Amino acid sequence: MTKFVLAFVVVVLLGASGFTWLTLNWSYAKGERAGYVQKLSLKGYVCKTWEGEMAMVTMPGTLTEKFTFSVRDDAVAAKINATVGKRVALEYAQHKWIPTSCFGDTEYFVTGVRATE
Repeated sequence: MTKFVLAFVVVVLLGASGFTWLTLNWSYAKGERAGYVQKLSLKGYVCKTWEGEMAMVTMPGTLTEKFTFSVRDDAVAAKINATVGKRVALEYAQHKWIPTSCFGDTEYFVTGVRATE
């Protein structure tokens, strides 16, 4: 009985680890969004992640749409921080069904940034 319980626990842990690895490495969608980064901060009590918000303006005089994103790479976060207030294009990958917010609060992970002005 003990061997069965131990084997079951090992299978569950391997399954959860495999699922987490899959959701973090397989992207559902990739794309680019342009706008003005309004905020970027390092958040979390235990798991610190870079969380940001970008205002996307399509035409002057229209309402802005907010794009919330997470950044896993400190070098990319430093580049974004250097361009706060400027119009930028953020390259992102969308990862669905991430099991915990320890990897990021959103499903959009920014992988690159370039100034567009």
